[in-house]
Amino acid sequence: MSAAPILPGAAIGILGGGQLGRMLAAAARRSGYRVHVIAPGTATPAGQVADEVHDAEPSPELLRGLAGELSVLTYEFENLSAAAVEAAAEHLPVRPSPHTLRTTQDRAREKAFLREQGLPTAPFEAVTGGEAAAAAVQRIGPPAVIKSAGLGYDGKGQARVDSADEVAAVWPSIGAEAVVVEACIDLAMEVSVVAARGVDGSFAHYGVTENRHRDHILDLSVSDAELDPRTSEEAVAIARAVGAGLDAVGTYCVEFFLDGSGRLMVNEVAPRPHNSGHLTIEGAATSQFDQQLRAVCGLPLGSTRRLAPAAMVNLLGDVWDAGTPPWAEAFRDPAATLHLYGKDAPRPGRKMGHITVLGDDRQEAGRRALELRNRLAPHVVS
Repeated sequence: MSAAPILPGAAIGILGGGQLGRMLAAAARRSGYRVHVIAPGTATPAGQVADEVHDAEPSPELLRGLAGELSVLTYEFENLSAAAVEAAAEHLPVRPSPHTLRTTQDRAREKAFLREQGLPTAPFEAVTGGEAAAAAVQRIGPPAVIKSAGLGYDGKGQARVDSADEVAAVWPSIGAEAVVVEACIDLAMEVSVVAARGVDGSFAHYGVTENRHRDHILDLSVSDAELDPRTSEEAVAIARAVGAGLDAVGTYCVEFFLDGSGRLMVNEVAPRPHNSGHLTIEGAATSQFDQQLRAVCGLPLGSTRRLAPAAMVNLLGDVWDAGTPPWAEAFRDPAATLHLYGKDAPRPGRKMGHITVLGDDRQEAGRRALELRNRLAPHVVS
């Protein structure tokens, strides 16, 4: 296939209809591209801003049929049919590649890849079945976390156990036979590196972001985590190695645990834009979504220069528990931007939107972001 750049006027296919697809579609349309969203539903967040919506699960037959209408195909989440993506790749560029998707959509394969690359992770074993999981907990040493190998996100499909004897009780909640058993660590901080890799192997990154979670779901991200400079350099070097090892093309994210002794361990890899990178929309010269567009279209990567310290706070469904939030409050801060994703039904734990705040320093930005969310929903515990 030609490696020539894909230029405005061309059609980009996005597999998935969620908020990441919505923000990528908005970036693409702003730059003059046409966007096809391929996902079940006619009013999905991404479909609301697309040129064409294909209301169907991506299948090999559908993607082969659409190949003649598209110049490139990308995706906004990993829970896809790898066979369908591989079928599409026979007819047009798919970026990131089917290999990248297959590796990152399964925790066992992803952990094996990280181990093969010599990259640091918490001690883990990939096993099948409850009895094997209990034995792995015994070998690794409790406490441990059992995670489904596939289809898990935002804390779903996982459970912590404090002894091997507890595995049987939590096993039904895992929802899968193939699992990864991972040692719990002395967690000091969770951080991420959102980066991008071009068709030519070029690399760009947005520094190290500090992430704070609530009920296993990202709550607050603040730019430029306060780390030893050597630790920050190591995180970026690992992110670069992950991208090279996967031969990734596009924006991707490497999530890390930092333990009490200052050691970094890779938690997960997301082969697409990431929740912790939303602050780049207002906080960087090139957002993670414009960067994804540039990368998958074979164009030069954009500048990741930080425009100002930035923080992002998620708006989950519980913000609506007391009724429609008082949205005027979100606009009282002149350096805040409200993003709503166009989802119809707020539910506990469902990501409905986010607020980004720019500040004079990172602590101030983080504090103001939480204050704004608290004005919208005083009942939500920060």
